[in-house]
Amino acid sequence: MARNLRSGRRRITRLGVFTTILGMLLAALGAPPARAEVFHPRQLWMRDATAGLFLHWGLRTTRSDPAAPPFTDADCAAWEAEVTGSGWSAGKWVTAARQLHAQYLVLASFHSRLGYARAWPSQIPGSCSTRRDFLGETIAAARAKGLKVILYMTDDPQWYWEGLRERPVDPKNPDPGDVDRPNWFDSHAYSAYKGRPVNLTTRDGFGEFSYDNFFEVMRNYPDLAGFWIDNDNKYWEDHDLYRQVHQLRPRMLLSNNNEDTPEMDTVSNEQKTGMTPPYDYNSALWTSMPRLTESCYKLPARGAWWYDGEGPNRAGGAEVDKKLNVGRFISNVGASSKALEAETSTLDGSFPPNQAEFNAFMSTYLTPIWESVHGVEGGGYLYGGLQPGAFNDGAYGYTTIGRYDRDRHYIHVIDKPATGTDLKVRDNGYVVTTVHDVRSGKKFDFSQRDGFLTIKGITAWDPYDTVFRVQTHGRTGIYRGVTATASVSAPGHDASALVDGDHTKYWDNAATVPASITLDLGRVRKVAYVAVNQREWSPTQPRTSFGHPEDSARIKDYTVEVSTDGVTWTPARSDTMRSARAVQFIDLDVAGARYVRLTVTSTWAAATLPEYDKKLRIDELWVGGAYPSRA
Repeated sequence: MARNLRSGRRRITRLGVFTTILGMLLAALGAPPARAEVFHPRQLWMRDATAGLFLHWGLRTTRSDPAAPPFTDADCAAWEAEVTGSGWSAGKWVTAARQLHAQYLVLASFHSRLGYARAWPSQIPGSCSTRRDFLGETIAAARAKGLKVILYMTDDPQWYWEGLRERPVDPKNPDPGDVDRPNWFDSHAYSAYKGRPVNLTTRDGFGEFSYDNFFEVMRNYPDLAGFWIDNDNKYWEDHDLYRQVHQLRPRMLLSNNNEDTPEMDTVSNEQKTGMTPPYDYNSALWTSMPRLTESCYKLPARGAWWYDGEGPNRAGGAEVDKKLNVGRFISNVGASSKALEAETSTLDGSFPPNQAEFNAFMSTYLTPIWESVHGVEGGGYLYGGLQPGAFNDGAYGYTTIGRYDRDRHYIHVIDKPATGTDLKVRDNGYVVTTVHDVRSGKKFDFSQRDGFLTIKGITAWDPYDTVFRVQTHGRTGIYRGVTATASVSAPGHDASALVDGDHTKYWDNAATVPASITLDLGRVRKVAYVAVNQREWSPTQPRTSFGHPEDSARIKDYTVEVSTDGVTWTPARSDTMRSARAVQFIDLDVAGARYVRLTVTSTWAAATLPEYDKKLRIDELWVGGAYPSRA
C-alpha cells in the first residue's frame, strides 16, 4: 500500500441535524489547514458510514497457477483474459463488503506496487488498460446494493520496475535510458500521445500521466464516489488538481493517505501497529475531529496488501486475528473514524479461506450490536459520552453515543476485567437510568458514585466485544457561565475557547510550558472535579511510525490550585495525567472555591519531536460541583 512505509435523548429530523452540524462545523473552518473544507454535503454519506473494504488487485495479484511467471505491462491483454476466464465478478467484492457491514469499496489496481494497471478502458497510453470495464462493473454492482465505490490513484512512479524479470541499474535515480528497460510503463507511447518526450519513471512525468487519468475517469464515471489518493504529487499541486476535481465533480470525495492536505475531504491513517493494546488503533491517529478521518489496515496477519499466493501454499492463507480486527473495528467506531479493512482478493474476485471465514463471521457477529456501531459517534470526544479506554482491573474498551439521541450510550468491552464481575466506567456527569446487555437484552443493576458508573454482576463476557446499552437522563453537577483566562495563548486561540461549549474551537499554549489556565466560577462553589478535553491532533502511543517517533501533545505533569479571591492560592492537587485520548478528569473534592487554576508543567511529547514538543491544544474545560449518585 501507499509508499509502503513512507513518507478529525431526543430524536430530531435529519434536516435539523444537518443544519445544526453544518453551522457548527462551518464555524470551525479556521482550525484545519488553509482551504480544507471540514464539512461539505458531499461528505454526508461517508460521515454516515462505519466501514469500507479496501481491494488491492492488479497485475501483481498472484496468478491462478502460482507457478506461472508474473505478468508484465506487455501482458495486459493476457491478464485481462485470465481474470475473465477465472470467473471474476464484481458481485463477489460487493458480497464481502456487505458481510463486513461496509458502506463503500476502494479499488486499488492503479497502484505503485501492483503494476499500475487501469482496470478500465482508457484512451491514454502509458500503462496497462483493460478492454473490459472492471471498474464500471464494480460501480454498478455496488450501486445496486446501496454501496459506494472510490478509486485509488497513486502519486508514485518509483516502483516502475518491481516484480519484473529485469530491473533498471539504478531505480532510485532513473534517467531517460531507463524507459527502454523492462518496466511497467510505456513512456514512448505516452510521449507520442502528448506530442513531446515524457518520462513516466520520473515523478513529474508520472504526475502528468496520472493527472490526465483523473480527468478521463471523472468524465467516464459520474457515479464514482471519489478518489483515494496516495499522498501528493507536485505536478498535481502545481496544476491545482484537487480544486478542479471538486469543481467538475462536486459530489466526488477526495481522500488523502498519511497527509492532511488542503482540499481533501478525508484523511486516511495507514496500518498503525505497535499500540498497547494492539487493537487500540485510534490511539495512533493524529487528525482532529471534526475533520473526516479513516483508518486503513490489513486484515491478514502477514503478507502483502495484495494476494501474493499464500492460499495455494498454506491451508486457508494468511491468518486473520479475530480479536485484533474486531478490536480495530470497534476502536475506530469509538473515535468517529471509518474502518477501511484491506483484504487480498484473488484473481477471480474471491478471497482466501481465512478471510472468507472472517467475513462470514462478521456478517452475523455485528448484526445484534449494529445499533451501537452505526448511527453513533465516538464517546468522550466533542460529541459527549462516557469515558473510553482503560476501565477497572485491566478492562479496556470504547464508548459510543447516539448521533441524534445524546442520552443513548454504549460501552464496548474488548478486554474484560481480570477479576470480579463488575465494570467501572467514568460517567462524565451523565445520570444513568438503565443498563442492558445489547446482545442478550439482560438488564443489570448498577450504581453511580464519585464520578463512576459501576455495572454489577456480569458473568457472561463476549470473547471479542461485550456491549452494554446505557440510557441516561441528561447530565448533572456541571457549572455553566464559567469564564477562563490563560497565562499565554497563541493568536486566534485564546482561553475563551475553553468554556464556550464548542469543541471545534481550542486554546493553544503557543508552545510555552509552564502554562496556566484560570477558571472563574462566578462565586464560591464546591469543586468536585475538572474535566479536560484535549484536542485529538497527535497520537498517544510512544511508538515509531514511518521512521518518526510519535507521542502525545498532551498534558503530562500538572498542578491545580484553588482560591476564593483570586489572590491567595491553595494547592489542591499535583499529579501526572495519562497520555490518553478523550476526556480526562482531575478529581479535587474542594469544599469551596471561586477560582481554579490549572498549571501544566510538562507535556508527553519529546524534544526530538518538534511538531508536538511543549505544544498543547485544549478544546474544552469544565468544572463539576457534584457527581451523579445512585446506590
